[in-house]
Amino acid sequence: MSLNSNTAKPKLACEIAADRVLAGRLTENGGGLEASAVRELAPGSVIPDLVENNLRQREAVRAGIEAALGGVALRSKDVIAIVPDAAVRVMLVEFDTLPSDEEEALGVVRFRLKKSLPFDVEKAKISYHAQKVNDEVRVVAAVAMASVIADYEAAFRDAGFNPGVVLPSTLAALGAAEAKKPTLVIKVDAHTTSIAILNQDQLQLFRTLENTRGVTITGDQLAEEVYPSVVFFQDTYHLNIEQIYVAGLPESGGAAPALRAQTGADVQELVSSAQLGASTGGAVPWWRMAGVVGALIS
Repeated sequence: MSLNSNTAKPKLACEIAADRVLAGRLTENGGGLEASAVRELAPGSVIPDLVENNLRQREAVRAGIEAALGGVALRSKDVIAIVPDAAVRVMLVEFDTLPSDEEEALGVVRFRLKKSLPFDVEKAKISYHAQKVNDEVRVVAAVAMASVIADYEAAFRDAGFNPGVVLPSTLAALGAAEAKKPTLVIKVDAHTTSIAILNQDQLQLFRTLENTRGVTITGDQLAEEVYPSVVFFQDTYHLNIEQIYVAGLPESGGAAPALRAQTGADVQELVSSAQLGASTGGAVPWWRMAGVVGALIS
């Protein structure tokens, strides 16, 4: 699992969600997708979870990956694999300093996360990105059970692809957000609502909340869910949210009035249908494509 990679970034990205597989290929100029595809999954094929096996119908998931990527991959086999937010814990941790040696630094991060995880940290796969903030080092860590990530990676390999980079959905989607000023990103899926707040292109808050309403959540309900995070950010950093991006809702415009009333900020879609390029094998739900688009254009 990797938050960033030193090797050349793949031109393909594929997201496994609870109900479908979504895939895209980057244009040569890197501004959007050249092609995109989607394949539905039968209910129960994927049950996103931090600890339990996620892929309950492995053959159906493999076939979905093969079909979605087969339509867009051309000859490429390297892919950014995107997994559900509920399968990965994203945490922000602050340190006075971190060792310059990568292995030593990873050990320090691992030790710090030990008490915050519902599973043995020794069984975890950890990837982190360190950013210097004033006199401190802020680490964005993505942590998952190694066995859970291995299952997802195996599904890609069984379909004939190489998952060189693995990202949770909302972290992938943040690649599509312009965040020079205080920015709230809200991403809704079938089981969770993820909230990220960025400023100066740095992640300052990240939360994934259980969402039993899925994409049927109303604008008022969504505004109510994100309100505590907005207040926490404002109280901690003495800044106001200036723009909001929404992803994962068929009509995010429905959420705009409540979110705007709460923050006074401009509300817009995180990705647009214009960024998806040609769709292969049926209409692609552009509002579900933030993870794929963000992973590729970042």
